[in-house]
Amino acid sequence: MTAPDSPLSAYDPALLDTLSPEELGRRLSDRPGTLGQRIGIRVIWASRERLVGTLPVEGNRQPAGRLHGGASIALAEELASIGSWLNIDTRTHTAVGVDISATHVRAGLSGVVTGEATLSYRGRSVMVWQIELKDERGKLTTLARCTCNVVKL
Repeated sequence: MTAPDSPLSAYDPALLDTLSPEELGRRLSDRPGTLGQRIGIRVIWASRERLVGTLPVEGNRQPAGRLHGGASIALAEELASIGSWLNIDTRTHTAVGVDISATHVRAGLSGVVTGEATLSYRGRSVMVWQIELKDERGKLTTLARCTCNVVKL
């Protein structure tokens, strides 16, 4: 049985090796009822070692008018979690974020931020991802690290 929160629940895991990273990204985006859908996260490129996604600043601002740090962290964890799912058999296991840390170095003021998650460590029961978020000018806004545990269903 595939984990109900897995982005792959509607897809045959064998498809992973046949889809382009762009097509896989499209299939992993806009999942109804998720935080990612609510705040506008879009996965635009996905492989087992690297994911790229975007988040609009508009609608995700803090009271001071800048991108909310929590929204940035949500993008980072979304990319790490989906990346972890791509590395496991979602019929028998799921992956969940258990630790995330982030340093916000520059404000996101408008447009979209783009997150790039890179797999740093892949074990049987844990995966660690480094995630960089950048504004539309390519300037770093947030540097995050997320650890996901692999759990048997």
